[in-house]
Parts: sequence; structure tokens; C-alpha cells
Amino acid sequence: MNIVLIFLAAIAAIIIWWLAGQRLTSKPWLETGSVQMPDHLGIERVPVPAVKIGLFVFLGVVGAVFSLAVSAYFMRAASADWWGMPVPRLLWVNTAALALSSAALQWAKREAQHGRMQNLRPALVTGLALAVFFLVGQIQAWRELTAAGYVLADNPANSFFYMLTGLHGLHILGGLAVLAHTTVKAFAADVSPERLRLSVDLSAIYSHFMLAVWLVLFALFAGWANDFVDLCRTLIS
Repeated sequence: MNIVLIFLAAIAAIIIWWLAGQRLTSKPWLETGSVQMPDHLGIERVPVPAVKIGLFVFLGVVGAVFSLAVSAYFMRAASADWWGMPVPRLLWVNTAALALSSAALQWAKREAQHGRMQNLRPALVTGLALAVFFLVGQIQAWRELTAAGYVLADNPANSFFYMLTGLHGLHILGGLAVLAHTTVKAFAADVSPERLRLSVDLSAIYSHFMLAVWLVLFALFAGWANDFVDLCRTLIS
């Protein structure tokens, strides 16, 4: 159990470090709908968008939920009735699609900050299309596994796979709803990059976070996390 906690602490540290970097490199003073932070001891504080604070709180809750699920995965995997299941090759393609979608939204964020509307639109469309491709690919991976006999109730490993990928897919779907709305707004005749800057920024942050969560889950399914735990046990012993 201590090894599991160490592993989860490492994941949490990486996520917190990444979110801190996003906060330091952001330019919230260019965005609307923000909250002015109080000025203490003559130190100038930049305004922080209230919706961005809300997103960070939400991502903290989501991270806690997935951390608990990962902890339960490790504990259940030690049981005698646990049989591993193969990782479909399609998951590699899906992972690449999600990574490219995250990169496209980072591109969109940069274009919005520089006011380049002609580049912002294709960046948003690319990020949206790749995220949809990821979801479709995940459904296809489910179909391949069930066709091969790896059904939900067959053994706990199967149940955890479908539960974790399904939970992650639902969060991706929720992010897609916001991203689709932002993409549609980007094609309006009277829209400006300044009006989209905050929405694009939030979509990029959410996409990066969900990519990080997926990489952790993929490491679990591929067995890399188990190798990490075994290595920690070897070093401790």
C-alpha cells in the first residue's frame, strides 16, 4: 500500500507542477470576467479569471477521483482472481490522437493570444476533430475486446478497464461540448480573438490535464505502472 501511495503522490506532484506552470505563463490580465486579487504590502497582483479558478478546483476533484480509482486498481490487482487483459494496438493510435489534439489546442491558445484569427480557426477544428477521433477509437477498442471475449463481467481486470476508460471518455466528452461551442463561435462573423481568448485557454488547460490522466491510465493497462511499483519495492527492500 505504501508503494501505491508513493506512485499516486508522484502523479499528483506532476499534475500540480504542470498546473503551476500554466498559472505562471498565463496572461489573465488580457482576459475578461476576472477577479482582482487584493494588493498586500505594495505587491501588484494580476487579476485571475474566476472561471479559471473554478476550472482548477474542478480538475483537482477529477484528479482525486482518478487517484482513488488507480489506488483501487492496484489493490484489486493483487487478488487471486485477477487476470490481465491485452492492450489493443488501437490504444496507441488513440493516445497519439489525444496528444495531437492537446498540441493543437496549445497552438490555438498561442494564436488567440497573438490575435491571429486566420490560424485560430484551423487550430480549434484540428483539436476538436482529433478529440472526436480519440473517442471513436476508444469505442472501437471496446468493440475489439468484447469481440475477443473480454467482456465486462469476465474478471476484475476487464471491469476496471471499461470503468476507467469510460469515466475518462465521459470527461473528454464534456470537454468536447465546450470546445465545440468555442469552435462554432470562432467562425462567427463578428467575433474577435480577444473574446475567445479565455475559452481557448480553458479548453487547452482541460485538454492537457485529460491527456495527463490518460497517460497514467495507459501506463496502468500496459503494465508500466506495475513495473514501477516492482522497482520501488526492490529499492526499498
